Order: sequence, then C-alpha cells, then structure tokens
Amino acid sequence: MGIFRRASKGNNDQQDQQDQQATAEPDVASASADHDQPADLSGSVAPDLGPADPGAMKGPLDRAEVDGLDGRLDLGALWIAGVDGMELRLELEQESQNVVGVTAVLGESAVQLQAFAAPRTEGIWSDIRAEIAASITSQGGTADLTTGPLGLELQARMPGQAPDGRTVFSPARFVGIDGPRWFLRAVLSGRAAIDEEAAAVLLEVVRATVVVRGDEAMAPRELLTLKLPEQGADAAPDQDSAEGEPAMAPSTMDDFHPFERGPEITEIH
Repeated sequence: MGIFRRASKGNNDQQDQQDQQATAEPDVASASADHDQPADLSGSVAPDLGPADPGAMKGPLDRAEVDGLDGRLDLGALWIAGVDGMELRLELEQESQNVVGVTAVLGESAVQLQAFAAPRTEGIWSDIRAEIAASITSQGGTADLTTGPLGLELQARMPGQAPDGRTVFSPARFVGIDGPRWFLRAVLSGRAAIDEEAAAVLLEVVRATVVVRGDEAMAPRELLTLKLPEQGADAAPDQDSAEGEPAMAPSTMDDFHPFERGPEITEIH
C-alpha cells in the first residue's frame, strides 16, 4: 500500500473548478423529506442489511466484530485494509485541518469511504439513495437502482460542464451499508464505476473495512471522526504530492460532495 497524500478542502484555482464541474455532485441538503422521489428508489429495508448473495463474505465490519486491527490501518472511525499497489489519499478540511474522508486509489479506479452516525433503530441508506437519485436526475444525469455485491446501489452518470462548455457525464457507483448506529458510504469512480472486474478489488477493501462508531451521542448523518495515521516510514503523509488534488468531502452527510480528484472517466456530449 502506497504512501498517504493529503488533500486540503477549499482549493480555488481554475483546475479545481474544472474538476468539480466534471464530477458535479448533487446537494442532498436541498432534498427535503417531502421531495417528490421516484417510487422504486427506496426499495425494501431487508436488502440493505447485508450482501445480495447470502453466501458472500461478510463486511464491512463493526468494531465489536473484530479482536483488533489485524493489519488494518487505524484512521479513527475507519480501519482500512490495504492491497498491493493501492494508495490512500486523506482529505482534509482546510480551515479545521480535520480528516473528512479517505480515498483508496488502485490503478484507474478509486473508492471514497466516509462513515456517518445513524439512528439506533433503523438504517438510512434507503432515504439517502432516493435523495441522491432525485438530485442527480433533476440536473440532467441518470441514477439507476441496481443490486450489487453489497446490496442495493445506484449506478449514476453525473452531469457536469467541460472547460469548452460541452456537457460531460462522469460515471459513479454509490454503495451504502447500514450498520449498528452507523452508515458507511462508498463511492466508486474511474474504471471501477463501469467495470465489474476493476470494482471487485475495491469492493473487497470496502468489505474488509471496520467502522468504529464509538459510544458518544451524535446526530444522524453526522460524520464520524477520522484521524491521521501514526507517523512512520510507510504511513507518512506527503502534503506536497497532493497539489492539484482537491478534496470535496463533507463534514456532514447532507453536504454530499464525494469526489476527490483521482481516476476519471467522462462522456462528452
């Protein structure tokens, strides 16, 4: 697993603006509870509680299900397992310098992981995916409900604008897992958004992830606290290497900006 890169949220140069346009993300904060939503997007609760295939490997895991790190990297709310050739990029909020997301990059593919607080008695993925889909389609993109290895997910084409003014569409897969008092969101981009073989390795990283919810009271959809890894030869953040890689991760689920600049595939129309 490669070294860490730190990307500061809030860069405002021209290239960052172009990247944000090319991977435009819906503003879930604007989606209210009574928003008109496609009838088939909420689905049933049961498929969200585990993999679509009952025989598939279990995961992601709750802290109570593991004895320790077992080789994973401790990032606070998330313990991440690495694979050969994978690079992790930690996303920092510029003003607070808090870690607000982690993106695993492998070749031409990437997956961003963020964990949020959830109610004790019910999951939130059903509502979240309906809000995402409604917002994407309202902007001219597409969001199709499908069943993947980790349950119901959205296959999306994110609308944006190229520097020359043409419309571009960036593919993305939104995967959500409801856990005990937490919700884990994984957003696959690059080759993994359209290629099952490329996605398989990153989905195994998602499966192997451990979520550490903690016992403190938190509002639903509040971002669980992440931290920089312990400094070491193989885990030292490389701030200089993050130039041109803006972080757009939110401090709450309602802000929903999932993409840090990384592998991208766009369709131009």
